Amino acid sequence: MELGGKVAIVTGAGSGIGRATALAFADAGCSVVVADIDDEGGNETVGLIHDAGGTAMFTRVDVTEPRSLEAMFEAAVAAYGGIDIVHNNAGLVSGEPLWPDITPETLLRVMSVNLGGVVVGTQMAIPYLRQRGGGAIVNTASMASLYPMVVDPIYSATKAGVTMFTRACAPLAEEGIRVNSVLPGLVNTALLPKSGDGERWADWAYAARDAMGMMEPSVVADAVLALCRDDTAVAREQVVGALPQVNDAQVNDAQVNDAQVNDAQVNDAQVNDAQVNDAQGADGDS
Repeated sequence: MELGGKVAIVTGAGSGIGRATALAFADAGCSVVVADIDDEGGNETVGLIHDAGGTAMFTRVDVTEPRSLEAMFEAAVAAYGGIDIVHNNAGLVSGEPLWPDITPETLLRVMSVNLGGVVVGTQMAIPYLRQRGGGAIVNTASMASLYPMVVDPIYSATKAGVTMFTRACAPLAEEGIRVNSVLPGLVNTALLPKSGDGERWADWAYAARDAMGMMEPSVVADAVLALCRDDTAVAREQVVGALPQVNDAQVNDAQVNDAQVNDAQVNDAQVNDAQVNDAQGADGDS
């Protein structure tokens, strides 16, 4: 896909990965719909795009509300005439108190944003992409989808759900709609303080930084755009960053070998047969 002249929607674009991706799409010549529940952050992203000579608009969205998502899509069509790309990126970490002392309300909110927002956002995007003869959807998953995250199991569970959902969307490629996911490691975003008490990182975040390093959001943005450009990318799980060294106890004896993790190539035949071989397993964090 040539990105120049396309229309891209990015959720969670008020900061972090979403902001970096929105800026990258604009730099590539896309008209960008910056969508976020944070009005201030979203408008700041639009300002940055305008300052760089790009085209963008802000629309407030709560990805847990179908009516809000519908209004987002309709705003994009009204402003730019259609939609070609959707980056379902909005996400949360649970924060403190950590599992299992987390509140049920927080559990439900994280599930609704991280997984529900991706599933419903994809489903609602499909008719708009069909009107354009196809398009690209990229979902933000995580390396946490590959390993049990014992301090925040709902985060790793929702991100694992995103990767499996993305695989299951492979048949949409027959209509020209390619659905892929990015699985970043630790990223320098505003989510890190929210992993703890809102100001201080959680202990696990510091440990993750020491074990695997930390990348800037622009690195993930580059991966998102690469998936959109690559017409052969279908149900691909693109790991971004270095995978951590995890022992058997940490993964509860789940055997994830290097070939399965590093290739992350899941082709149509493998998806349809529900068979993922050693050379083509899954990859994933945000």
